[in-house]
Amino acid sequence: MRLINKLLLGITFLFSLSVSAQKTGAISGQIIDKQTQQPIANTSISFSNNVASVVSNEIGKFRLNQIPTGSYTIKFTSVGYNTITLFNVLITSGNENTFLIELEPMVTELKGITVTNTGRKTAKAASLETPLSVQRLTTEEIKRNPGSNFDISRVIQSLPGVGGTASTAGFRNDIVIRGGAPNENVYYLDGIEVPVINHFATQGSAGGPAGILNVSFMEDVKLSTSAFDAKFDNALSSVFEFKQKRGNTNKVQGNVRLSATELSTTLDGPMSKSGKTTFLASARRSYLQLLFQAIDLPIRPNYWDFQYKITHQIDAKTTLSLLGVGAIDEFSFAAPKKATPEKLFALNSNPAIQQWNYTIGISLKKIISNGYWNLSISRNDFSNKNEKYENNLGPIKGVQTLNVASKETENKIRFDVNKNINGFKFTYGAMAQFVGYQNSTFQLLKIAITDNSGNIVKPAETFQFNSSINFMKLGLFAQVGKRFIDNRLGVSAGIRTDMNSFTNDGWNALATASPRLSFSYVLSETWNLNASIGHYSKIPPYSLLGFQSNGQLMNKTAKYIQNTHYVIGVENLPSPATRFTLEAFYKQYSNVPVSIRNGISLSNLGGDFAILGNEATQSIGKGRAYGFEFFAQQKLTNKFYGILSYTFFRSEYTNANKVYTASSWDNKHLLSLTWGYQLKHNWELGLKFRYQGGVPTTPFDEIASKQNYLTLGTGLLDYQQINTQRLSNFNASDFRIDKKWNFKKTTFDLYLDVTNWYLAKSPAAPIYTFKRNDTNTAFATTNGLPIQQNGSNAIPYYLLSKDAMVTPTIGFIVEF
Repeated sequence: MRLINKLLLGITFLFSLSVSAQKTGAISGQIIDKQTQQPIANTSISFSNNVASVVSNEIGKFRLNQIPTGSYTIKFTSVGYNTITLFNVLITSGNENTFLIELEPMVTELKGITVTNTGRKTAKAASLETPLSVQRLTTEEIKRNPGSNFDISRVIQSLPGVGGTASTAGFRNDIVIRGGAPNENVYYLDGIEVPVINHFATQGSAGGPAGILNVSFMEDVKLSTSAFDAKFDNALSSVFEFKQKRGNTNKVQGNVRLSATELSTTLDGPMSKSGKTTFLASARRSYLQLLFQAIDLPIRPNYWDFQYKITHQIDAKTTLSLLGVGAIDEFSFAAPKKATPEKLFALNSNPAIQQWNYTIGISLKKIISNGYWNLSISRNDFSNKNEKYENNLGPIKGVQTLNVASKETENKIRFDVNKNINGFKFTYGAMAQFVGYQNSTFQLLKIAITDNSGNIVKPAETFQFNSSINFMKLGLFAQVGKRFIDNRLGVSAGIRTDMNSFTNDGWNALATASPRLSFSYVLSETWNLNASIGHYSKIPPYSLLGFQSNGQLMNKTAKYIQNTHYVIGVENLPSPATRFTLEAFYKQYSNVPVSIRNGISLSNLGGDFAILGNEATQSIGKGRAYGFEFFAQQKLTNKFYGILSYTFFRSEYTNANKVYTASSWDNKHLLSLTWGYQLKHNWELGLKFRYQGGVPTTPFDEIASKQNYLTLGTGLLDYQQINTQRLSNFNASDFRIDKKWNFKKTTFDLYLDVTNWYLAKSPAAPIYTFKRNDTNTAFATTNGLPIQQNGSNAIPYYLLSKDAMVTPTIGFIVEF
């Protein structure tokens, strides 16, 4: 009680200081033409309630200070351009907001429609190339999302068609888009691909328990779930485009965020007196291991991450950018103070993990006649080491069941030209990648089976190999778009092809030719009809390509995975702040890798910490996903904002039997509702509700599980019955409360973020184990004797998820 009283007294003191005088903040940035990247002079920047206004100078730059702190709607208006409105821009006394605003030329020839420059299309996230299946989130929408704890991967699960691995009860950040596997998504940071965006990433897939990217760097995030621009390779289900801010040109500033799980620091500002060179830099340290120790969990995740961006304006037409992001991860174990079957299972069912990864890149943008070109060079490196023993803690660890040390390296160069000529919008370019992959693997799949006399009846199943591959990837792409019929009809067509020097038919450019075509038709000032068809390709993961057996690379016959999308939808924009969409989609897969060993499609895997693709496969699988989705969004106006999304879909893949079976991601139903309200005195409340249908699961092979459990630490699934069972439905709700205090030059933000506040039970697949004695010091047996290594006298037992997990996070952010 004394501690609580002191905390309340301190907060009251802060409040008394903050209201002693009116506090002000600032905003700055630059206005450019989205198509040509040329600066736009004389743009009017006006705040809601006529609080302030300013006009951009001859190079499109602006700055406005002495703005009373608070939340504002800001309009950017220029003759001949569509007005852009930014909603809920927070002006604080701590940090100065910096924006790079891209205005689109106004369409003024729609016969029968009165066109006014009122920003009708502000809420619209689409473009000529991607007229549908696209969403956009601003940095404030990401920061305030309840239950996300500033993690972008969790925020986007509020959007239509986006699910996760519900069986992990929210522990992982796997992103499942319209029934596709987690490794079907690609991520671009300021135009440079970042393969790993999560800590403790699943090699060959994508997910992990926590995101790497710093939300303080972000200006907005664009998610496309179909109609992909031809410049993006390897996208089967989605493209994420993260647009980072530029560093402030006027002063060095920053913020510190501290919570029960992490400490992060971000700085940005000028690196030269002229302001032509700016920087952003951050570092974050996890304290999850301390939290897990406090609640007596036997796992100890520990991580760091780092991020930077440097921008230099070489001249009026040339901009140089350098960026980097990286992480260091360690996953270890500790003995629990109080042993339970669940904790003891966690000790020996998971591998110890050591990972590090980074992406660094440099990009050059040059304005040319009627457009601009981009040149980017980058390198990304991912190192992964997994170890697992019969007894992970020791001191006698017993049989080693897993020892993997692998490394993936990509060196990339990409060049693209973007031009607008006589109403036609052209994009074309090429990319080259030099790939290196090394893998040293030992894995025990099944132990040897012996008879009562100890004679081996069936030998152990293992594989052990060392492989190293190096190869080249090439890609060519082009896209063209134009508006017709008095600018009512927008048409965009593109094509892409990808090649590689590793697979047997890797140089066959026709095999990966990926055409795409999209249409958008303006029905009225507020209604649009959109449709697209596209064919997309993805090279299998390097963990699959590098698999070796008996000195031979087993997957050189692997083919690019193919996916064809058919999408149609309508969009309604009744106001600048409101957007509704309704879409139907169908996706058809081919050349999906199928495991030779267990006969299942690899697209059913990737939602755990096992390495995906480290085995021999055949490119014979097919798949399909289809459904419809509804989306409604209200940007913050009159103190309120909200997002409602619902998706119905089916997702199925064929296995070795060539019969379509429900995939591991077949939730059927996804529903999300996010709501927020700004109260007086800088209080804000947010609430989110999530509902997902139950996902299919696979039963255990009772005989094989009993024989192998003591050595492997887990049961073995019966893949002859893959996904024949289904979990119950999942629902949960999160809430968040923020309170800000503005001082003369700093801002203090105190927040409480609670995940699953009403204690809903999270469905999870049963866990196969052996029954233990009452003190959890040994396994119970059928004959009262010590347990046999082959489990012959064990008592099989299933652990069922019965507990509801609530995760409260209290923390603060100091801006300075």
